[in-house]
Amino acid sequence: MMDRDAATRCRRAYDLCGGADREPKYLGKRNCRSGARRADQRGIVLAIVLLISAMMLATSAIWFETSLAAARAATNVRDYLQAFHAADSALTLCVRNMLSTSGNAPNMPLASGEPAQWRLEAAFDASAITPVARWPGSSRGPQCLIEPWRLASRPNATAYLLSARGFGQSSESQVWLQMELVIEDGTVERHWRRVAARPF
Repeated sequence: MMDRDAATRCRRAYDLCGGADREPKYLGKRNCRSGARRADQRGIVLAIVLLISAMMLATSAIWFETSLAAARAATNVRDYLQAFHAADSALTLCVRNMLSTSGNAPNMPLASGEPAQWRLEAAFDASAITPVARWPGSSRGPQCLIEPWRLASRPNATAYLLSARGFGQSSESQVWLQMELVIEDGTVERHWRRVAARPF
């Protein structure tokens, strides 16, 4: 027979280890410790599962943002290349037109310094030609402006500044290319350059 204090301790051990939803039985000290240890382990496992789930969600979000950024970058590169090839083709056609026997030089006053009409939107739109009416994948056909140029150091030379503008899928996507064309004594000099910042 257990005394009253021993019975009270057993009931407390029962409450801690089993609860009132089981058949009443008295548990020893070892069984009580095992039950408490299993409860702690279940709590640790739950925390680990939640941590892994959070890490997977964060990784998925980062992967999604990276995919979107890569897709936007690919679209921008494709748009730039589209505008670049359009401007380069327009520049090539303008040079060919200038060098051909049937090409007529533009009736514009000779600039004493480097021509700057291509920097003005109104002047460019009014005087530029469109060598190709439509360019595949571009919103507009490429344009080219031919400006005669007087070289102070070479009075016998005939110089022209050719400025070409190509478009991508939208009118805001533009690439500007230029070529300095110098003709002297039957010799043709070409100096190609890319305009880093659009003038307007």
